[in-house]
Amino acid sequence: MAKMILEGNQALAVGAKLCRPKVIASYPITPSTHIPEMLSEFVANGELDADFINVESEHSAISACIGAQATGVRTFTATASQGLALMHEILYVASGMRLPIVMGVANRSLSAPINIWCDHSDTMAERDSGWMQFYSENNQEALDLVIQAYRIAEDERVLLPAMVTIDAYTLTHTFEPVDVPSQKEVDEFLPPYKPVYAILDPERPITQGSFGTPEYFMEFKYSQQKAMERAKEVIDEVFREFEEKFGRKYGKIEPYRTEGADVILVTLGSMSGTGKEVVDQLREEGAKVGLIKVTVFRPFPAEELREAVRRAKVVAVIDRDISLGFSGAVFANVSASLINEEKRPLLANFIVGLGGRDVRPEDFREIVDKSFRILEAGRVEKPVEWINVSGEVP
Repeated sequence: MAKMILEGNQALAVGAKLCRPKVIASYPITPSTHIPEMLSEFVANGELDADFINVESEHSAISACIGAQATGVRTFTATASQGLALMHEILYVASGMRLPIVMGVANRSLSAPINIWCDHSDTMAERDSGWMQFYSENNQEALDLVIQAYRIAEDERVLLPAMVTIDAYTLTHTFEPVDVPSQKEVDEFLPPYKPVYAILDPERPITQGSFGTPEYFMEFKYSQQKAMERAKEVIDEVFREFEEKFGRKYGKIEPYRTEGADVILVTLGSMSGTGKEVVDQLREEGAKVGLIKVTVFRPFPAEELREAVRRAKVVAVIDRDISLGFSGAVFANVSASLINEEKRPLLANFIVGLGGRDVRPEDFREIVDKSFRILEAGRVEKPVEWINVSGEVP
């Protein structure tokens, strides 16, 4: 184990390198460019034995990964925002072909207007593509989650692709101390990739990416859904093994000071750190407030969430995205998870930090104040509220 000072992009790149991918396909896009840039240096100087493919678009990058992964090798790519959107069609292909590709994504808003800063609209737009989704609070988590994502994705019970996300600039370009495991340690945790299926095996000829008629298509989708459900157990197993080997604990959700909390905040990504700091301050002031950080968004940890908020009176879901015409994506999933509970907390959704706007301590305090007013009133008058936004908009 070595201590290194790494920006978030570098943490993803170092984590990917430790997993020994054999093919890396890249098309640069801000703010994720440093990820393939660093990996290309590892390949060029002989630190990583891999083929680095420069392609003409993100669509081609993920397509190249599919072609390589289908032959039986481990692959990696990275992107952000419009690049991820350009991959949209092929993301479904990767999942439908049950290829355990791992991809790093720098969370960045989608145009228009053009914006290169952080929100979660890009990855949330792909939540139904059949990819597992892991959200990092800090750079240590970025490195650790890449390593764990390969173990989970390649498990025979899962065989689904995974994206590990970091927030644009807040993490991608911010340097933090990161504990980097040795290659030997990672090799022991993540053995060489042994594909269950591979096209280029004349002894076991198979067809991949075939035509799916109505007689069979639904069964393919059902199989993917069952794999997502099985992934929940595999994620728990891998997280436990990772803690035993490396000493760092992960869960699909992370409850923080939720004991006895009347109000629980639900967060995702880097804003969780700010939220925890505010929770600490409010606890000192006597407020019964806690926080739940969601690390795994797909498959959604509904069971763990239900248990974690069982005694809460108000759950405030804080989204850094908006499903226009409805609510934030996290809120929709939290609400659906609790819909059949006989006794459930009041639910409110707060939209924050779109397009890179800072998610400030005062924003969290405002959300907590509004949540306690909901508690006093016993009802939610505005299910979706926007925080730190001008009310005078056309």
